[in-house]
Amino acid sequence: MAHAPQPLEAASLLQLIWLASPALPVGGFSYSEALEAAVDAGLVHDEASAAARLHDHLYLALARADLPLLGHAWHAWRSHDADRIAELNGWVLTTRETSELRLQSEQMGRSLAAWLKPTADARLATLMALTPAPAWPVAFALAAWRAGAPARETLLAFGFGWAENMVQAALKAVPLGQSAGQRILAALAAALPAQVERALDLPDAERQSFAPGLAILSARHETQYSRLFRS
Repeated sequence: MAHAPQPLEAASLLQLIWLASPALPVGGFSYSEALEAAVDAGLVHDEASAAARLHDHLYLALARADLPLLGHAWHAWRSHDADRIAELNGWVLTTRETSELRLQSEQMGRSLAAWLKPTADARLATLMALTPAPAWPVAFALAAWRAGAPARETLLAFGFGWAENMVQAALKAVPLGQSAGQRILAALAAALPAQVERALDLPDAERQSFAPGLAILSARHETQYSRLFRS
């Protein structure tokens, strides 16, 4: 008979909620991950088109790249396998298809590493030593592991934090009302658990970062005339 998973202790749960919050001082709120460019191109213009865009982003990009990478990084941090961590970090940065997306991952990774500094240990030293910078998912995996979060909950928190940031970007860029934003967020939250389960089972050989539509819009955003966001 299978045993039910043990609930997180209150302190670990609160730390994980904190990590998923847009208030975390890593600058996630300043990025739209090409959503602003999609608005500028007329591809996103209302609630339905914003929801479709974000669902595609979840299924085609996040669930096939960052979420499985995050699971692998969590296990590497648990055993403190520095070589594996460096390999995963390099994969993130070399598969970012535009300079904006790469700079976002580097900046957010550095900021999270700096936020973790007051509780320095050997693993944090390994994170800080990654070159040219700690990637955001790799840094998040360490922060969640240190908080006592299991791998599955780590991926759920990461995914929900992404979804909340993207919905906030849609509210500003489309623009949308708060109720529309909450409906989109509810749908993303409902879709996320299944994507997390798939990501947890995805082997290295099947992890991929291939979203040409996202890459094209991100490249266009780099020279977009008027911008609210950094990506």
